[in-house]
Formats: sequence, structure tokens, C-alpha cells
Amino acid sequence: MRTFMYLMADVSKIANDDYVGFTFFVGSMAMMAASAFFFLSLSQFDRKWRTSVLVSGLITFIAAVHYFYMRDYWDQVGESPTFFRYVDWVLTVPLMCVEFFLILRVAGAKVGLMWKLIFWSVVMLVTGYIGEAIAIDSPTMQWVWGLISGIAYFVIVYIVWFGEAKKLAVSAGGQVLKAHKILCWFVLVGWAIYPLGYILGTEGGLFGLQLVSDIESAQQAMNVVYNIGDAVNKIGFGLVIYSLAINSTSKD
Repeated sequence: MRTFMYLMADVSKIANDDYVGFTFFVGSMAMMAASAFFFLSLSQFDRKWRTSVLVSGLITFIAAVHYFYMRDYWDQVGESPTFFRYVDWVLTVPLMCVEFFLILRVAGAKVGLMWKLIFWSVVMLVTGYIGEAIAIDSPTMQWVWGLISGIAYFVIVYIVWFGEAKKLAVSAGGQVLKAHKILCWFVLVGWAIYPLGYILGTEGGLFGLQLVSDIESAQQAMNVVYNIGDAVNKIGFGLVIYSLAINSTSKD
């Protein structure tokens, strides 16, 4: 009951025109609900898929907890919670990469694949954070760090679309291949929303394009893009894994 009253009090703080605060609130609730769904469904699956679904629940749970903090930070400070967001990403994005390894174990995926994806995801996030939060006084350095982050992102795209992960998925075939293809689209299209948010959040535009008129509007646009992208990508990732586990268990 206290939790319910706290949430209602939190909602009352959100102004009618505070779209950023609203997306923080909806994102936290959606990802917490997804976590409960994934955790409570674990007993439905064959044992070999439970770890994958458990990791899906952990991803959305970690994100939900951080979104509670980010929502309060936005409400109290009125600034983009960049530090909290990157702490969330440095925990959840590598776990999303781990999901590729977990579903491809049936085709003989090695631990090396997992660490390779984790490494490039960390490079992508660390360089993105430097460009967005540390090199804010140098547009040139923001461009450089953004470029490095983008290169790391495309390395991940290559691995899952054309490299070792793709070959293992084809070898596995069936439901695993189908799930892998959908996850690949999440990485290519869904994760592309983060570079877009990076560009929107850079005053004047990352590449000299005047996308947003002032830094305050840029920060608002960036946070809305990030919040929507987070909810869609993390919950969507989990639902793909859930569908794979359900279909594979039923077939077995």
C-alpha cells in the first residue's frame, strides 16, 4: 500500500507538459512489469532455456531500478541523468549481448563469443559516455568519441549479422535461427536509436547539423528518445527470448 501511495505521489509531481518525466515513469513501470512476467514464468520452460529468460528478467529489473533513480533525478534537478543512464547501460547492454551466447549454446557457441560481444559493448558505452558527459566543451572531441562508439557498435552488428554468431544460428536452425534474426534486427534498428539520441543531445548537432535550437530542448529530445528506445529494446529482447523458450519447450 505504501508503495502504491508513493507511486501516486510521484505521478502527481509530473507536470502535464513534462513529457520527459512521463516517459521516465512509464519506462520504469513497463520494465518492472516485464521483470515480474519473466521471473514468474521461469517454471514453464525446459531447464536449458531458463537462464536465458532469467537474464531477460534481470535486464529489465536493473533498468527499472535505474529508471526510478533517473526519474527522481530529473524531477529534482531538472537535468539529464547521464551518469545513472550509463551505469544502467554498462550493466544491461552486455547482458543483452550475453543473450546471443545463451541461445547459441545449442549450436556449440564458445565463451569467447560472449566475451567478444561484451568487450565491444563496453567500448561502445565507455566512449559514448566520454563524448556525451566529459568532452562536452569540445565538439570535435564529441565527434571523435562518438565515432569510436559507433565503430564498436558496427563491430557488434557485423558479428551478429554476418560473423560467428550468424554462422552458429544457421547451424542451429529452427526456432533458434528465427529468434536470432529478430534479435539482430533489434541490434541494427533498435540500438540505432541510441546514436540518434547522442546526436540530439549534442548542442548544435553532433556533425554540425542544427537539429535542436538550444541545449535544453536537445536534452529533452535526447531523454525521450533514450527512454522509448530502452523500453522497446529491453522488453522486446526479453519477449523474443521468451517466445523462443516457449516454442522450444513445447516442441520438446
